[in-house]
Amino acid sequence: MYAQAIHKLAMDIACKLAQGMGLASFSFEGWPCKFRINKYNFSPETVNYSGVQIHTDSGFLTILQEDENVGGLEVMDKSGTFVAVEPLPGTLLVNLGDTAKVWSNGRLCNVKHRVVCKEPRTRMSIASFLLGPKEAKVEAPAELVDSSHPRLYVPFFYLDYRNLRISKELQAGEALDFVRANSEKEHVPKLNKRKD
Repeated sequence: MYAQAIHKLAMDIACKLAQGMGLASFSFEGWPCKFRINKYNFSPETVNYSGVQIHTDSGFLTILQEDENVGGLEVMDKSGTFVAVEPLPGTLLVNLGDTAKVWSNGRLCNVKHRVVCKEPRTRMSIASFLLGPKEAKVEAPAELVDSSHPRLYVPFFYLDYRNLRISKELQAGEALDFVRANSEKEHVPKLNKRKD
């Protein structure tokens, strides 16, 4: 029931983002979701160490239910400084990933974040990810591309992009350089052919 409710919420948020950008008829139907429960067993020896490395999410958006008793999530602001996101009971946290940045032609920002051990306790979180289209390519809709806003990224299949991030160990948004329009990176053509 929780997963179904969160999936509905993710689709609603995505549609509202599209509507806010003037794309009232854009549909995210068929974009798969992934659901994950995270458990961190922090000990006295791990205080002030990272529980999760600095990264961006590869998908479109993430809805996170934080542990209401144990903090540790930090997001990077525009200056490059990490800012603690204190748990707020009864709330969900939403952040955007690499796919949102590509889909919006750079108008939406992917969020670098990490988890740091603040105290020696078990920390739990539930993350729900709206990924990217299953069959179609990730690309900015035509309405978001014009002479003032040229296409920033070449279209690609989400799973190919995710595999590129993993194979190149580029977890903090750097893999987007491989799909930039006019990029000379060797992997761009491979992301334009579907691998079954």
